[in-house]
Amino acid sequence: MARFLIDANLPYRWDVWADGQFQHVFDLGDDLPDRVIWEHARLNDLVIVTKDCDFSDWIMLTEPPPRVIHFRIGNLRLRDFKALVDRIWPTVAELIARHKLVIVLPNSIESIA
Repeated sequence: MARFLIDANLPYRWDVWADGQFQHVFDLGDDLPDRVIWEHARLNDLVIVTKDCDFSDWIMLTEPPPRVIHFRIGNLRLRDFKALVDRIWPTVAELIARHKLVIVLPNSIESIA
């Protein structure tokens, strides 16, 4: 069963999210508006994984919000991004279980309860 909803701005076919815990928005349909993605995640208790700042902004305005993992890392080569995710994912997954927002920065990870 999926726990994480991968946004369109992140790789689709990628071994990092190749198991049943991950669903990509492209599997729901092409070019879905952010509000539809937000509502789908909220209704299905999915964590949105994204580079889009809209989701982390909305989290402060909606109750109850879906949880969000926001990568604020700028542009990285796919290889470097994958290495980062491989290294930090256990920490991120642990934090998102207890927080509504986890923000991944180039040199740190922040979370908001």
